[in-house]
Amino acid sequence: MSRNGRRYLPAVVVAVTLGIGILIGTLISNGVRAARAGGGAPSASPLPAPSPADLSNSFARIAEAAEPAVVNIHTESTVRITRRRFSVPDDSPFGDFFDRFFQFGPDGPGAEIPQQNLGSGVILDKNGYILTNYHVIMRGGEDKPVDRIRVQLHGDDDSPKGYDAKIVGKDKWTDLAVIKIDAGRPLLTAQFGDSDSMRVGDWVLAIGSPFGLDSTVTAGIVSAKGRDIEGGPEGQFKRFLQTDAAINPGNSGGPLVNMAGQVIGINTAIATRRGTYDGVGFAIPSNTARKVYNSIVSTGSVRRGAIGVTFQNQNNPVKLRMFGADHGVVVENVEPGGPADRAGIRRGDVITAVDGKPIHTGDELVAIVSDSDVGRKLKVDLIRDKKPISTQVEVGDRNKIIGRLQGGPEDEGEAGESGEEAGGTLGVSVRNLTREQADDLAGELHLSDRQGVLVTGVQPAGFAAELGVQRGDVILSLNQQPLHSVEEFSRLQSQLKSGNDVLFLIARRTQRTFTTIYLADRLP
Repeated sequence: MSRNGRRYLPAVVVAVTLGIGILIGTLISNGVRAARAGGGAPSASPLPAPSPADLSNSFARIAEAAEPAVVNIHTESTVRITRRRFSVPDDSPFGDFFDRFFQFGPDGPGAEIPQQNLGSGVILDKNGYILTNYHVIMRGGEDKPVDRIRVQLHGDDDSPKGYDAKIVGKDKWTDLAVIKIDAGRPLLTAQFGDSDSMRVGDWVLAIGSPFGLDSTVTAGIVSAKGRDIEGGPEGQFKRFLQTDAAINPGNSGGPLVNMAGQVIGINTAIATRRGTYDGVGFAIPSNTARKVYNSIVSTGSVRRGAIGVTFQNQNNPVKLRMFGADHGVVVENVEPGGPADRAGIRRGDVITAVDGKPIHTGDELVAIVSDSDVGRKLKVDLIRDKKPISTQVEVGDRNKIIGRLQGGPEDEGEAGESGEEAGGTLGVSVRNLTREQADDLAGELHLSDRQGVLVTGVQPAGFAAELGVQRGDVILSLNQQPLHSVEEFSRLQSQLKSGNDVLFLIARRTQRTFTTIYLADRLP
């Protein structure tokens, strides 16, 4: 080969290689396109990119519409200090927002000093009617209104110091109150929504004055519905919406609004160990607040029905089975002289239906009875001694018939008239009551005879401990057999075997009052 031929050879090789590469690349590309056309999910729609701007605009629009109806509330009182320092226990999950704002003067205990608190509210009527929390307009730790309430309107330059407000009505059971101001002009109002329609995960905004910073807006979601954070009679009418929208001291009484700008809750409490936002807040549902507001502006108060019985909200299957029922609420105490007592309802009866509506929980019973007009007669279906019976109960006024049984053993550690039974299958130690204690207890609880043994100890991790039996309780009966002595308790306990159902009737003292409760489970 000539020298010139050798010179052009590398160029020819490069050109041929490049051509082959282009040809292979074209075939591969066509193959990929063919694979795409023939596979995948042709009916699936591509996922759109999220639009933070759209959500932001929605929040801004809602805030602009709702803020004019949200007010800042400032209260003043004069209090006598009986100790130098006030604090909420570190392990208390639900502290009153405003107890933490007490200011103490240099004179120490016994001095009278001004107390100033902050809260929020929402205008519901153009004439100046405002819904807020009961605890916002009441003195901390006292069932007494504050001395002065001042309301500051959103963006009100005409009256920067605000307006004096008067209390129209209040309802301790739901922690709600209505106050009124006279602004001399029609006011912008908020629209109430349907809290029952809210779903867990729905977006919400909290508006209020945390730490006195008025017109503060925070965003979050509905974290849960129907939360009971108090338990017992105090919490019967408070089934909260839970939210992670940031709420802090000063937000109390302000609205929780949905994406339509409607009020679906009244911010009321937080769960915290620091006194500030920990991601868990609670609001009274708007459907509850609406009833309370309407009642207060119509009559000045909230009137609820009651029949005078106590019970646990949730009943376990073992307890119901012991009474021969598959659903219902076990009556644990009957208020003497109350509507249920007059109708013949007894402790140990199981209420299975009211006016034909099945009852499965205490909440359902409370909802039906409390919404009934005072004086109305309700048909109540019961299970007694494992047999169905019915009776009629005339609904009474809750404020008049709710009472507490007084008295009880003076010393829960006092020895009885005979020996002590310790341990055993149930893991509980008991002693006899003294004759005086037994007489007092029978009188207070309206028992037919002296009965009960005093719990002096509960074995840790034992059956009784896991069931909830406490030292100081009085066991009135075991598996519906009245107990009059340690010997009877020992005999009944010795007959129990693994797999047996166990039902205690307990008398429990709280602040020198007695309540009766049923505790039941199956022996392991």
